[in-house]
Amino acid sequence: MAEELHARGRVLPEAGKRNILITSALPYVNNVPHLGNLIGSVLSADVFARYCRGRGINTLYIGGTDEYGTTSEARALIEKCTPQQLCDKYHAVHAAVYNWFNISFDIFGRTTTQLQTEITQDIFLKLNQNGFLKERMTTQLYCQQHHSFLADRFVEGECPLCGYADAHGDQCDSCGQLLDPLDLKHPRCKIDGDTPVTKDTKHMFLELDKLQPEIDTFFQKSSVNGAWTNNGKDITSAWLKEGLRPRSITRDMKWGTQVPLSGYEDKVIYSWFDACIGYVSITASYTDQWHQWWRNPDEVKLYQFIGKDNVAYHSVMFAGSQIGTRDIWTKLHHLSTTEYLTYEGGKFSKSRGTGVFGDSAQATGIPSDVWRYYLVSHRPETSDSEFNWDAIISSNNNLLLKNLGNFVSRVVKFVNSKHFNNFVPDYTKYHEASFESWKREIDGLLSQYIQQLDAVKLRAALSTVLQISQKGNLFLQSNSLDNKLAEKEPSKCAAVVGLAVNLIHLLASVIAPYMPDTAKSMNAQLRADPLPILDSWTSDSIKPGHEIGTAEYLFTPIKPEKGQQWREMFGSEEAKKVKAEEVTKKAAKKAAMRAGKPAQKELHG
Repeated sequence: MAEELHARGRVLPEAGKRNILITSALPYVNNVPHLGNLIGSVLSADVFARYCRGRGINTLYIGGTDEYGTTSEARALIEKCTPQQLCDKYHAVHAAVYNWFNISFDIFGRTTTQLQTEITQDIFLKLNQNGFLKERMTTQLYCQQHHSFLADRFVEGECPLCGYADAHGDQCDSCGQLLDPLDLKHPRCKIDGDTPVTKDTKHMFLELDKLQPEIDTFFQKSSVNGAWTNNGKDITSAWLKEGLRPRSITRDMKWGTQVPLSGYEDKVIYSWFDACIGYVSITASYTDQWHQWWRNPDEVKLYQFIGKDNVAYHSVMFAGSQIGTRDIWTKLHHLSTTEYLTYEGGKFSKSRGTGVFGDSAQATGIPSDVWRYYLVSHRPETSDSEFNWDAIISSNNNLLLKNLGNFVSRVVKFVNSKHFNNFVPDYTKYHEASFESWKREIDGLLSQYIQQLDAVKLRAALSTVLQISQKGNLFLQSNSLDNKLAEKEPSKCAAVVGLAVNLIHLLASVIAPYMPDTAKSMNAQLRADPLPILDSWTSDSIKPGHEIGTAEYLFTPIKPEKGQQWREMFGSEEAKKVKAEEVTKKAAKKAAMRAGKPAQKELHG
């Protein structure tokens, strides 16, 4: 894929043409991405980017890692290394995972760059100059032992709601309650265990309330014109309905973009503010003409793929920051938001060994294309969906092998046979009304596929691809493609085979966004160049007399008993325990709220 993208050269917008800028959420760099992270943004964006390129649309796909903030500092503390060393390590881990999954970024960058600093500070200063930043005094916990203000992740203490002794400064792991560090009872510094004191500190706040009218106007227009997904619209609408409030955009810590103001030398810009700016700086790392993509709303449409927990950062805060600079910006056009993918009834958890993470998917022996197919076919578009080992095995053995794999194998092997000796027969001499009707059905499904993917309906379009393949199988069956047909009705047999070969070529083009390796194998067996995703199917891209290659299996069966082996390997039972604990947490939280006092501590052992 790297060679393929290199061959494209630098991609820049072209006046008067469709230019699509695609971003996938920048994952925190403090851990290994799991399957939910992949389908939530990166893989979904990749499918759409590949589709756009297949349609001949000028497309740029930006990805990378979000590296600043307390999550990196906290993880570096655990791994006994510097934040920079941690980011270097996990950026490479993420890159390797996405490479194995065949993610076709035009650039996979990072936020710890000088360009990120320059662009973030420029936006910060313009917001300040335009009256949208204001200094306020806040009270925070301060560790006198190591002379530092403590970010949420560096404070632990007793939950004021349920009494859990090891609650974090931002959330209680026992009852799930969101917290402020100042709410904790008996707080302690996570670094040295010292009891912190409260201390006043100044910070800059982005006055989102002043920007709300303009953000609301942007939302009303973009969500309709760009046809945002319902969950993205609902979450954004809820934020606006509640009323936007000033939000701190600086922090007392060292790992982050420096605040470009006098008196703020010991502070950095809050990572929530500059994470989305990473899309811009990574584009600037790709090309010094990044303005053509990000300052060009008349020519460029921005599509962003994220999980639902990131909606407000994109639709409210990033958009509001762009608006507040008073510069011309390419702002969000289409927001594609997913719900959550769960693992066999529970959550993905690296620490508890539950779920499949990107660095271990390869160990199963399941090809990346089968993973890609399964994840997109179970993409949580309107509600949470569950990963299940039996389902992925069934997808491979039934939906892929017996449908698409069977069709391609049967046709290519028949052309390889003694009847045609690898050459596509002359299929132009035989005509039958049912053949024309069948071609119209295929063409109708192709139109449906294009409409679905233009609307970013990834699951629906994938289902349409398999409908096209199944139409191919039914075509072979209804016309009884076998040795008898070749011997008794050679002209009809030639027509059936010729149309089927051309359908393989079409299928390779429409499956390519989802399963690029499979598409390459199909084209290799045909000895044909990839077919663009065209508006209609001409059924003659492979001409009579064309010599094809040798048949190869697209898929191999997976033994059903492998499911249980993988459940044991990837902690399905532990996932169920996590799920049970979640239920217990919710019950404890409700009980504590009803009682108006901390729950009994024996709940926590």
